[in-house]
Amino acid sequence: MPRPFMTIDAARKNLTAIENSAVDELLAGRLDRRDFLRHGSVLGLSLPFLGSLVTAAGLGMQKARAEGKPGGTVRAGVSTPGGAIDPVTYYDSGSYQLVFQTAEFLCITQPDLTLKPVLAESWSPNADGSVWTFKLRKGVKFHNGEDFKADDVVATFDRLADPNGASNALSVFKGLLSKGGTQKVDDHTVAFHLDAPNGSFPYSVSIDNYNAVILPASYKGDYEKTFEGTGPFRLESYTPKVGATFVRNPDYWGEKALPDRLEFKFYGDVQPRILALQAGEVDILDAVPLDVSQVVLNSPDITVLRVASTAHRQLHMRCDTGPFTDKRVRQALGLSIDRSKLVDGLCRGMAATGNDSPFAPAFPATDKSVPQRVQDIAKAKQLLEAAGLASGFDITLTTLRYSDIPGYAQLFQNFAKEIGARIALNIEDQDKYYGKAVFGQSDWLDSPLGITDYAHRSVPNVFLKSPLVSDGPWNAAHFKSPAYDGMVTSYLKALDIGAQRAAATDIQKLLLDETPVIFSYFPDLLVPVRKNVSGLPPIAAGLLLDRVSLG
Repeated sequence: MPRPFMTIDAARKNLTAIENSAVDELLAGRLDRRDFLRHGSVLGLSLPFLGSLVTAAGLGMQKARAEGKPGGTVRAGVSTPGGAIDPVTYYDSGSYQLVFQTAEFLCITQPDLTLKPVLAESWSPNADGSVWTFKLRKGVKFHNGEDFKADDVVATFDRLADPNGASNALSVFKGLLSKGGTQKVDDHTVAFHLDAPNGSFPYSVSIDNYNAVILPASYKGDYEKTFEGTGPFRLESYTPKVGATFVRNPDYWGEKALPDRLEFKFYGDVQPRILALQAGEVDILDAVPLDVSQVVLNSPDITVLRVASTAHRQLHMRCDTGPFTDKRVRQALGLSIDRSKLVDGLCRGMAATGNDSPFAPAFPATDKSVPQRVQDIAKAKQLLEAAGLASGFDITLTTLRYSDIPGYAQLFQNFAKEIGARIALNIEDQDKYYGKAVFGQSDWLDSPLGITDYAHRSVPNVFLKSPLVSDGPWNAAHFKSPAYDGMVTSYLKALDIGAQRAAATDIQKLLLDETPVIFSYFPDLLVPVRKNVSGLPPIAAGLLLDRVSLG
């Protein structure tokens, strides 16, 4: 429930110092409505209460969307799941799009990156963000009839944080949450005792971390047999490599789903999916790559939802391998790129410009006053000459065959040629490029120059840590900077938006100077639907189909 108040001043008497600092940022104009709602929701303030503060500040609120009509079958075309579906271990879109319909998270992100409570009713941090306490929703049942309680949350996150298990969420929880750190307070309260303070922890237990769906404490595997969860749909049938059907859960704790039924069809490649949508065999697709988007963008029967995303193509340069041991060489390549051609040409305008750090324009802490790096061929040549490479150098760029990446690689090759860098391209299948995803056994992590796809996150934490801290498991640049590591620690633990922004500014400036990686653009997520479809929330995390209706 929103906290009662008459004015902002009256409301602030009930807020903590950290919460009041967010209000200060709003009133000073350093946070806009969207970012204020997002940051306040992370701290556990309810969206109605935050909305009333925004209204009191004279900034207004967006109108609610009209509800669609109930009934019918919604048909979705998605990629074929990569193997047996298990929420603990899966990593592919085809798997988690199905699970999102039947299982739920403690909270989910919304289009403006605010957090909406789902199985958690509220949450709050202690003074330094090292312990986050979540109040759980009462009266919720799993599809099998079991009551949802704190024991299920504890068991779920102990599975995901178990270093001896196969959890795909270890990339999120390593150094953040250990097995045993999730503790039951009572049947409807859990406390997450973190390995280190973290100012945006709720995102790690939200849909942003797609493995974090809550499963019963009794879960032992074989998820495909039941698709057990607390969600708005229940399993009707599942056929590996073919498809799945789900029906409305009549006992759902929240608003009952609008569709009577969901039908998922699996496709091995994106082209058959697009043909199925054009032919009217399906109503919705999961996100399609930029390189095929033109086909559906020009179709009169199809609408493409554009979702601002923090996904990116990270171009790394190995800082321990010549010629990239000299940061002037790395800077020169960063200066060779015409980012406007990438955004307007390669991405057809459906992207945001990158400035060589993980801080996308969508993140509230991003310091937009940091000067944008632009193409400067003369300066790039001067840097190469100062590094003893006036005649240029030869290097191979290794990357994967996925979406717009081969096109980006070719354009980068042409940009680099203007400053004398002669780049050969080695474009591989995804399995070969990623290998075993460990140093010494992965072209991704071992190549001196490469481009890697990174999926959307609602906070930059994973982008800041795994690919860039000195001991990061995805540090393809082999970048080691104690100064950077310290800045990331400061950013991650900050609860105050001002402190987050100060740390972000330091990080942005350091990465522009060091340039271990290049972030040229952040492409939008493109979700095609037929014209008669309404109610699909435009979120980058995946498809949520319970409010979808067919006109």
